[in-house]
Amino acid sequence: MLENIRLSLQGVWSHKMRSFLTMLGIIIGIASIISIVSTIQGTNEQIKENLLGAGNNTVNVRIYQGDWPYEFYDYSPAPQGIPVISEEVRQQIEDLDEVESVTLYNSRAYAEGVFYRDKGLKGANVLGVTENYFSTCGYMVRTGRQFLEEDFTNFHKVAILDQTAASSLFQEESALGKTIEIKGEPFTVVGVAQKKDEFEPVINSMEDYETYMGEQASGIVYLPASAWGIVYQYDEPQNVVVKATSVDAMTKAGKKTADILNPYLSVSDSEIKYKSKDVLEQAKDQQALSEATNIQLIWIASISLLVGGIGVMNIMLVSVTERTSEIGLKKAIGAKKKRILGQFLTEAAVLTSMGGIVGVAAGIVMAEVISKMADIPVAISIPSIIVSVLFSMLIGIIFGLLPSIKAANLNPIDALRHE
Repeated sequence: MLENIRLSLQGVWSHKMRSFLTMLGIIIGIASIISIVSTIQGTNEQIKENLLGAGNNTVNVRIYQGDWPYEFYDYSPAPQGIPVISEEVRQQIEDLDEVESVTLYNSRAYAEGVFYRDKGLKGANVLGVTENYFSTCGYMVRTGRQFLEEDFTNFHKVAILDQTAASSLFQEESALGKTIEIKGEPFTVVGVAQKKDEFEPVINSMEDYETYMGEQASGIVYLPASAWGIVYQYDEPQNVVVKATSVDAMTKAGKKTADILNPYLSVSDSEIKYKSKDVLEQAKDQQALSEATNIQLIWIASISLLVGGIGVMNIMLVSVTERTSEIGLKKAIGAKKKRILGQFLTEAAVLTSMGGIVGVAAGIVMAEVISKMADIPVAISIPSIIVSVLFSMLIGIIFGLLPSIKAANLNPIDALRHE
């Protein structure tokens, strides 16, 4: 085998231009497939990263009505039959194997009653949060302080704003210590919060904007959960955020949390229930859509592999014709059919394998060029590289089989007479 490989490399080197032209179809095909697969991988990772954000493994388990989240507005009463989540139920959720921590919150969507002096905060979300909300959701207070235990126990009227709300209400001023009004009640701003790891999704189209940015409000105001009843109703339904132990555990953590909460509901509308927003499933759906398009491109690129394989067969048939006398001499001194067959198959496999290796290198370069020029993320897949090289070798064996059989079946006397 090693001798056959050595002879094959020697033959490739002695006919450099012919060998390169023979490998060209394989090189183009493999390079195209590698660049497409790398783009698919990169796009899939980008989709997942966009949907999971900074990657703190949190799952929002909210009240839904059918397929849509049930939003609580100032002008609409909360549905009856959704009890406040007790400490016992909260602990039951936290004891799940997939859950690292859990926090509860009340919410008011598009609240219109948030003011600082004569400036209103339109379209804001107001959340009433528990003590560990910020740590569970991956937020930190950049300026000021977080809520203290006495804020909850003494019903302090204090608030924390996100950066968007702070900028909208105060522009260049510091928000700390300022008093805002929420439905006519004064609240003192004690902090400005933001994500620990700021993450901006990559937006390449209007569809991306609607997918990743559509749910973001014009600002968020956080209140201690104990102060919620000062401006809104006491005993309003709550939502839950669970922090999963890993990204892969997010789906199970969300589903099991909803399964714990739903038996406590006694609503007349059977469509109202707790559900988790399955971002992993959403990511998979978008990845499948992306892959379905790109798989067609892979099939198109595979045509050049077929062309390359035909080129290998053609050049091997030419090689058999050129070396007919050599084959006859080998047979005359005792070389068996399988030895001749093995030599020509090895030569075809070495030729296409070299084309595969060059194609992989060219594909990586192409992927990086596409990434820079079109601003498309790429991720080089090691398994696809290995499969590509093995596939190119297989092409050599398949398309080199006919010429090899022809060489092995030559009559030694006729072969020696050939000129």
